Amino acid sequence: MTDYRRNFIPGGSFFFTVNLMDRKLALLTAHLEILRTAFRETRERHPFTIDAIVILPDHLHTIWTLPEGDDDYATRWRLIKSSFSRNIPGGERISASRVAKGERGIWQRRYWEHTIRNETDFARHVDYIHINPVKHGLVTRVRDWMPSSFHQMVKSGAYPMDWAGDHLDDSGEFGERGE
Repeated sequence: MTDYRRNFIPGGSFFFTVNLMDRKLALLTAHLEILRTAFRETRERHPFTIDAIVILPDHLHTIWTLPEGDDDYATRWRLIKSSFSRNIPGGERISASRVAKGERGIWQRRYWEHTIRNETDFARHVDYIHINPVKHGLVTRVRDWMPSSFHQMVKSGAYPMDWAGDHLDDSGEFGERGE
């Protein structure tokens, strides 16, 4: 087994990518209210700030800031994933190893975590989150994807409504801010 390590920094900010096990399913957008409830209930018990988020059919990206002195994002993800899984209909394919552990076959077991290093790193990850529906061909304009914090950020003045234009830039930069 690989030597897998997470970076736990109390009060830190972290970028996450969390995927469904079967990337062909659209469970997250099909059951958006159940996912929102899972987040809300987890935040009530274990507070954290959602700095940015986008929910796509088969995965999500988010940046969280944890409270001062708290580094336990793993418990929060466990609670969100398990709440969501308990509250959606069954029927997914489940491997023998998951059956043996009493798990459903909804989520990939692991998730990507990146510790936000500074303001530039934060801004680039926020941009990445918001451009992701365009990158995946779900919409041609960022503003057309509703399960995203982009709309709140437009209201706060952080982004113009037409940010990133009407199509994906061919340069590969995906609308991220320059240095």
